[in-house]
Amino acid sequence: MKTQPDSLTRFIRRANSLVVLSGAGVSTASGIPDYRGRNGEWKHARPVQYGEFKTSAATRRRYWSRSHIGWQRFSGAQPNDAHRALATLEAIGKVDVVVTQNVDRLHSEAGSNNVIDLHGDLSKVRCIDCNSTTSRSTFQERLRIANPDWHAVVVRYQADGDADLHEYGQCDFVAPECEACGGIIKPDVVMFGENVPRKRVDDVFAAIDQADALLVVGSSLMVYSGFRFARHANEQQKPLAIVNQGQTRADDIATVKFDADCVTELSAAAEELAG
Repeated sequence: MKTQPDSLTRFIRRANSLVVLSGAGVSTASGIPDYRGRNGEWKHARPVQYGEFKTSAATRRRYWSRSHIGWQRFSGAQPNDAHRALATLEAIGKVDVVVTQNVDRLHSEAGSNNVIDLHGDLSKVRCIDCNSTTSRSTFQERLRIANPDWHAVVVRYQADGDADLHEYGQCDFVAPECEACGGIIKPDVVMFGENVPRKRVDDVFAAIDQADALLVVGSSLMVYSGFRFARHANEQQKPLAIVNQGQTRADDIATVKFDADCVTELSAAAEELAG
């Protein structure tokens, strides 16, 4: 790996087509906390595992009580200059596809048209049993109605609409069942311990195969679901650039690494290339 011998602008200019893989670091400037620190360590307790969510009613009550509070802040997040820069780079023909590990849909809201939401979309919920989907805003209202006298004290907000609460009251929280079949409702996202749908993975591999290079922004790539794409680009001998504050799992295979703020780097590159 080389360390900042060049500018991000020059890397992007040399490629006729890019796939961009974005992570939590892209959305921190929108007020959404990330998961990990500079060395890839967890900043908070590990998120709820899918297996626990599916089998434990107590875990579901805990998850939905925290998410009920966290969603009220998460849903108000707005795109920042990093999202807008990537939309600009798509508009001028440099970015083919944005693959995001985030579940906030801020890339789409910023104007990116070709987005693969690798880990799903937190603005929807899905029934585990009958697979029916509902908007999160509708389910949020069901949560409110089912818990009219419930209150919580927030210790801190966490990534992806989660909130760390004082423990009292979570055991009494009511998590509504599916209105269609009485089944278990989950957020329509890939939870930790759950597999990314195969078609999404295949679509990303195909996009990388067709592109000239891969650009990773705001991701430590510590989760395999993202790291495999960096490894695939390397195996295909495609240039790989990483913009991230702190180490990543793919530092040793990157063509170039920028240890920098992705908002600053992407904004500068988009402004120069679009100008």
